[in-house]
Amino acid sequence: MKLVSFGNKRNYEDFKKQIPIKVQPLLDSIRNYCFSLGENVVEDIRMHRVVFGKSMSFRWFADVSPEENSIIIKIQKSRKEPHSIIQIELDQNLDELKKSLKEAFETIH
Repeated sequence: MKLVSFGNKRNYEDFKKQIPIKVQPLLDSIRNYCFSLGENVVEDIRMHRVVFGKSMSFRWFADVSPEENSIIIKIQKSRKEPHSIIQIELDQNLDELKKSLKEAFETIH
């Protein structure tokens, strides 16, 4: 797991303190899945979201924003096409999301 910081010095544990407790397990699950995609996954903790990229060139493939009762994920497969947006509810199955994240990770350059 690699963490990248662009000057904000925030870490994931600090970020989690600001989001609703009921959303935290879902966020942890999505985060762990993103890291499982490869050793070159990097994480950037932003003010209200967590962005996952590929290597230090930071071609992002997932932008994860926790909400009150769900998580909104922007998935980018290519810089030439618009990203897709998926909203995941707390009790929703993650199979389709995982498939989309894996595909995005494998195709982003």
